[in-house]
Amino acid sequence: MTNHPPRPSVLIVDDVPANIRVLAECLRDDYDIHVATGGADALALARRVLPDILLLDVVMPVVDGYEVCRQLKAEAATAGILIIFVTARHAPEDEAHGLSLGAVDYIIKPASPAVVRARVKNHLELRAARLALARQNEELLEAARLREDVDGIMRHDLKAPLTGIIGLPQIILDDGGLTETQAMFLRLIEENGYKMLSMINLSLDLFKIERGTYTLSPEAVDLLAMVRRLFMEFSVLAGPRGLSCRLAVDGREAGPGDVVLVSGERLLLYTMLANCVKNALEASPEGGVVLVDVRPGQPTVIAVRNQGVVPPGMRERFFQKYATEGKSGGTGLGAYSTRLIAESHGGTVRMETCDVQNQTCVSLILPRGDVAACVLRGPATAHVPRGSV
Repeated sequence: MTNHPPRPSVLIVDDVPANIRVLAECLRDDYDIHVATGGADALALARRVLPDILLLDVVMPVVDGYEVCRQLKAEAATAGILIIFVTARHAPEDEAHGLSLGAVDYIIKPASPAVVRARVKNHLELRAARLALARQNEELLEAARLREDVDGIMRHDLKAPLTGIIGLPQIILDDGGLTETQAMFLRLIEENGYKMLSMINLSLDLFKIERGTYTLSPEAVDLLAMVRRLFMEFSVLAGPRGLSCRLAVDGREAGPGDVVLVSGERLLLYTMLANCVKNALEASPEGGVVLVDVRPGQPTVIAVRNQGVVPPGMRERFFQKYATEGKSGGTGLGAYSTRLIAESHGGTVRMETCDVQNQTCVSLILPRGDVAACVLRGPATAHVPRGSV
């Protein structure tokens, strides 16, 4: 036996029985009909049967239609009932008042049966569509929450086996009997294992930062030493294309003994700088120069400059999640995570690109925190040769 869905219910309220008969006759084939001849009876019946839609007269003794509408909309159980006024009061201010009380429509008597059927059908379909969209939106939100939970679990669970892998090379090295090449490969496995562990830890941190649940653990960090290390790591990317990397402090070339300290979390700041330097190198033309200019103070500003401009379509959404254009294999997460990290430190980011000068500058603006941003100058300055990092 097939179970048919229940028919929508309509409550018709009018103190004139003939008006009720006209409305009931035009709707009874498609809807379950309930009727009331006064405002008080309408309120009691509406609270009991919870109709889908209410056709409501305005002018009634004791409790008029406006008061019925006001009371029903004020109660959580009945607020969702669709209310259409069907009345002889046709002044614009009457209609405006009825709609302001929460009614969805206003029909002037004498009402055409075809118009009443069409209005009732349309409003019920609109409500059904809104409810379907709300359910779909909740399902999408739940799916997104589930995906994020799974991502977080995977990141967390990957750490245990990876920690075991990292520990094995040292055990094998301690046993001895290896060639230099074999020992080198084991150290490479260990080093890359630590890099993977740092990446997993970082992804967990960024996951928390996105949700505002991350607790920062700042320490004194030397920005210049961090940038120098990055230049070394990116030599494979810079060297084949003849790119130069320059490090400056307040516009002058940094010396080997210079130090600029800020307060921050080392791994996060390293990732932030790595994203900027890597993007600058990838965007530079062959033989180009990437300049990292650190300007200590309150706040401390790190300006990363490169030749080349950001495509017009990317300029407004440069720091947005998944924003990428014309970059093979790009995820659109580098600049986004850079912004997140800067903001987690109480700072900001800024991107400026100039078509005339053919230059782009990404500025990372960080408060100095508990450590005074300072420059300790060494005895000499170092020149970074072209093409080296």
